[in-house]
Amino acid sequence: MTKHAFEVFVGIVLPFIGTSLGAGTIYVLRNEMSSRLKKSLIGSASGIMIAASVWSLLLPAIEMTEAGGGAAWLPATVGFLAGTAFLLALDIVIPRICEGGSKERDRSLMLVLAVTLHNIPEGMAVGVAMAGMLDPEAVITPAEAIALSVGIAVQNFPEGAIVSAPLLTSGFTKSRSFIYGVLSGIVEPIAAVLTVLLTSLVTPVLPYILSFAAGAMIYVVVQELIPEGQEGGRSYIAAIGTAFGFALMMLLDVALG
Repeated sequence: MTKHAFEVFVGIVLPFIGTSLGAGTIYVLRNEMSSRLKKSLIGSASGIMIAASVWSLLLPAIEMTEAGGGAAWLPATVGFLAGTAFLLALDIVIPRICEGGSKERDRSLMLVLAVTLHNIPEGMAVGVAMAGMLDPEAVITPAEAIALSVGIAVQNFPEGAIVSAPLLTSGFTKSRSFIYGVLSGIVEPIAAVLTVLLTSLVTPVLPYILSFAAGAMIYVVVQELIPEGQEGGRSYIAAIGTAFGFALMMLLDVALG
């Protein structure tokens, strides 16, 4: 643990910093985040998260299972589908919760709840990467773990702004809007720490947890990030960002891994 203590700390804190910086944009931006910047960030996060889901989560899960003499496809498939199903369940439940919010302030608070719930599996993904890095067999390298954390942090930047801005327009003060935006991201480091502690006790199920996090992340990319990047004109900006993010993660994995 002490060998990679700094990397673990940085990896766990980075996504929370991304959310906090995004929430803080209400203090410095007079208008909403520009479409180009938003699409670039969304695209880059998509590419990094897709590549990280494969190299930093699924492949290590397969390698761990093969090393233990098990069927490599089983934990990868079961865990991946379970992670997808978990996020799908959230997408089904959250709109039903939001149906009761008739006032603008209520709808804004429900948005905070929705984003907060979606941040839990992202925190788990970071925790899984850190646990894999701490594993005696080093199934995940520090470069891969940090790259995954950076990808989620980039995605969290516009997410923090998306939470705080509607609160501000619905009547909350800037301070309260910022605090709620920050709190929507605090679940990520908490989930990450709990996941690290859990995987250290139940190492045999680590391949399933790795694959679960991958399924959750791919669902977020396909269901939320890619469609959002295609909205309006200049959708090519998000596509370029995706290619750049994917290439960056590949570079970190191959060259530095």
